[in-house]
Amino acid sequence: MVSLWGSKNGNDQQHGDDSANEDNSRQPSRQGREADERTRLLPPRNDGYLDPDDPAVSPYNLFSVRAVRFVGLLFLVITFVWWVLLLVSIFVSPPMMHSRGSGFFDFSFTTLTAGNLSIGLLFFSTPSRPMEISSLIIAAFLLLDMIVILAVQRLRSEEGWVGITSVIWATAMAFYNVMSDRVVAWGKKEEEERLTGRQETRRTLREWCAVMTATLIMVIMIIITILLTATLILRSRDASLKPPGDRYMVDGDKYKLHLACLGNITYDEKGKRNPTVLVEAGELPFEDTMDDWIYGAFKNGTIDRYCYYDRPGFAWSDNAPSPHSAGMTSDALSEALAKAGEQGPWVLVSAGVGSIYSRIFSSRHVRDVHGLFLIDGLHEDLLHRIGSPARGFVLWGRGIISPLGYDRLLGAIFKGRTREDRVYGKSAYQAGKFIKAKLQENLVANSLTKNEVSQARNIQTPNTPLVVVSSAIEVRSDNEWERKQEDLTKITDNLISWDVVNKAPHRVWLTLEGRTILEKRLGELVRAK
Repeated sequence: MVSLWGSKNGNDQQHGDDSANEDNSRQPSRQGREADERTRLLPPRNDGYLDPDDPAVSPYNLFSVRAVRFVGLLFLVITFVWWVLLLVSIFVSPPMMHSRGSGFFDFSFTTLTAGNLSIGLLFFSTPSRPMEISSLIIAAFLLLDMIVILAVQRLRSEEGWVGITSVIWATAMAFYNVMSDRVVAWGKKEEEERLTGRQETRRTLREWCAVMTATLIMVIMIIITILLTATLILRSRDASLKPPGDRYMVDGDKYKLHLACLGNITYDEKGKRNPTVLVEAGELPFEDTMDDWIYGAFKNGTIDRYCYYDRPGFAWSDNAPSPHSAGMTSDALSEALAKAGEQGPWVLVSAGVGSIYSRIFSSRHVRDVHGLFLIDGLHEDLLHRIGSPARGFVLWGRGIISPLGYDRLLGAIFKGRTREDRVYGKSAYQAGKFIKAKLQENLVANSLTKNEVSQARNIQTPNTPLVVVSSAIEVRSDNEWERKQEDLTKITDNLISWDVVNKAPHRVWLTLEGRTILEKRLGELVRAK
């Protein structure tokens, strides 16, 4: 019995050893094989394929896929650094990083690039045909943007190397996203065929959610890209509108200032040169506000000659580097006048916030200023109204979305807005460079500009003839405005008149009585001794 059981156990043990040896002989030997990028993540297995849901079935097994992802991360970091520089340049322009007329386009292209790369990395392991097509559409529109900017000389000069670099980088990254999606799709297919025996066609619920989310985001980005392209085409159309007068490089050739003069130089009976009226617009461009009544005064002989200019960011003038104060604008005007060969004596006519600029200009050209004419001018103590942080934040927000141009596009399509409307007319306030000019004005209104105009008041010669015309509506609705209008009549000791025009709005010349008084007082100021 004992020998019987012993014999059986021995036989069983021998049979088990033989079976183990046979099984071992059937398994592929892994002992002498060094792990590589395809096998080091794989668990030991018997013959056969892995389950498609096994974590080891991943395109990340391939070095090429991992390299593409790493390069994408590197590109995103570079884009973010560039984005920060452009954000800072809105408020303080680093050396050689000033865009003369793009407003916020360079920032928008870079923001779009950062979003495009982020979406590509976030859904990197879930390539899909909708994602690839969407990326290709974005790349095509960005390529069109790049061609438009490089082909139109005015846009090319306004964007400068900063804007051109931004749109080229955006285009390159968009095409990189297309290539990245293709590489991941190829790697996924390769690994599925190698490890599971076939390409996986089904998707998990998580993957479907990722595809739908990515597609929705990409559709939004396509709409944004189309709006950018349409606005850029409008800008190229507007660039063909020729300005009256000329544009002069100022501030070390950093940007151009538009200046125009009408009329001939005349002399009095003693042979002295008669004053030229130098007009400073208010809150909006001169061409759409003060031009009518000034031109009317010129045609009816009230004045013989006048000059006007557009402040940086207005109408045909480029944006100035940030920060930019009223004193800097006055210096730029002086430079433009010198380059144009224009010289005084001047009668300075200004309205609204333009009075701040005129007063600073007057204090820096005391010998050449024949008289000051302030039309419902802004007092320096009220600069906080245009320099409030809340207003600055709103302007910044408007500037960021201004390249989309939805309001300008709707105006052009449904309201028949023309080039003139967009450059200096009804829609001029919607332009990115105009908004940037207002933001620059806001940032330093209560600091640099206020200091400059306060100094100008002390420097201003007391015998300079002065005319002040105020809006009755503004005076009667705002007690502080009324007190400050009265104080403006004391900036010199030679007040010719102070008129409060009944029923006149802030733009006094819009009423017949207002225009009549303005022309009358302007003639008196020009002829004042």
